Formats: sequence, C-alpha cells, structure tokens
Amino acid sequence: MPEVIFHIRWPDGVEEQYYSPSTIIRQHLIAGESYPLDEFVARARAGLIEASDRVALKYGFACSSAMDQLARIEATARRYHQDDAPVTCLSLQ
Repeated sequence: MPEVIFHIRWPDGVEEQYYSPSTIIRQHLIAGESYPLDEFVARARAGLIEASDRVALKYGFACSSAMDQLARIEATARRYHQDDAPVTCLSLQ
C-alpha cells in the first residue's frame, strides 16, 4: 500500500510529520489548507481510521501505526485550548 507522510503546523507554530499507511488521507486533508483545531483532529481521525481499515481489508489486521499517529495527534491537540485555533496541513508526500 502506498503510504503518505503529512506535515502539519500546530497553532503555536510547531511543525510535525505524521504517517498514514494509505493515500486515503488525501481525501481528508489538503496541502496548504488550514483547519480549526477540532476540525483538523476530526479529519485526521477519519482519515487514519479509514487508512487502518484499508490495511485490515488487505492484510487481515488493522494498522497499529495509524492508530499510534492518531493518538499522537489527539494528545498534541489537547495542549491547545481554542477549538478554532488553526492547524495547517503543509504537505502530503
């Protein structure tokens, strides 16, 4: 399965990279777009769950890496107190 590395900028300017085991994440995040924090987390969650489900269909087991990435995103998002603080998707590679 083709993987995607997505690079984001959190509201405080910190940039991080995350992994998706499937290109399906491209249907949830768009490079160059900014999203309110809560919307970004919802989009990332939907994309990573769908990516993990695609792995499960192909290989018979869910992708623990996708779920680890989701846990990282959710943990980082909890540090910010404004649901509408912008998160920018810088690139999808």
